[in-house]
Amino acid sequence: MRLVAEFTTEPFDVEGQPPAHATKALEAAREAGLECDFGPLGTSVRGEEELLLPAVSRVLEAAFANGASQVSLQVRQDGAVRTPREGSGVNALLAEVAAELGGSLSGLSRGDKQRAVLLLEAKGAFEYRKSAETVAEALGVTRFTVYNYLNRARD
Repeated sequence: MRLVAEFTTEPFDVEGQPPAHATKALEAAREAGLECDFGPLGTSVRGEEELLLPAVSRVLEAAFANGASQVSLQVRQDGAVRTPREGSGVNALLAEVAAELGGSLSGLSRGDKQRAVLLLEAKGAFEYRKSAETVAEALGVTRFTVYNYLNRARD
């Protein structure tokens, strides 16, 4: 079975260069033979279960050995589709939240974008396949930022 893992290492670097904990985690994933998509706020890797699961341990070890204070990790089956809530779609929920917050989601402040993500989660928006990408586009942020907003709210 193919799996997808998405991970974000912290602290974030604001100087423009990816921190060592992020690049070393990426290197560990590549060395394991995984397909990698490295982004400014996180990394997505894909591979067969037999490759990916043991590699996750090496990715975590590399991140913490190189200065990570926290790693957020999500693993799912590649192509897994969650059953959506009846009677609504992500775009309808985005419109509801935009109306609640009084305007365009992309024009909101960072704090209000975080609030929008929490409202969307409460409404079940993340039950839809590829919803994080749709939400990220509406907010004008990356999907990793959306995941970070969700993860920080759960801490």
